[in-house]
Amino acid sequence: MNLSQLRFASAVASTGSFTAAAAHCCVTQPTLSNGIAQLEGELGERLFDRSTRTAALTLFGAPVLPYINEVLSVPI
Repeated sequence: MNLSQLRFASAVASTGSFTAAAAHCCVTQPTLSNGIAQLEGELGERLFDRSTRTAALTLFGAPVLPYINEVLSVPI
């Protein structure tokens, strides 16, 4: 788990789209998707339900998101 993966997850949650989140994070969509997949693998659960056009938090992802955002809010 790294900060980039957490940023990617936060961006997908806020935009509802892997494509929009990738643009927001200035990475390619495959890079963002791979980062999310690695994060989900480490957590052992999917964070997002994906469709061809949207991404929504799962029942597991919804309570995890505040912790992700809290980590991202801590000054480095």
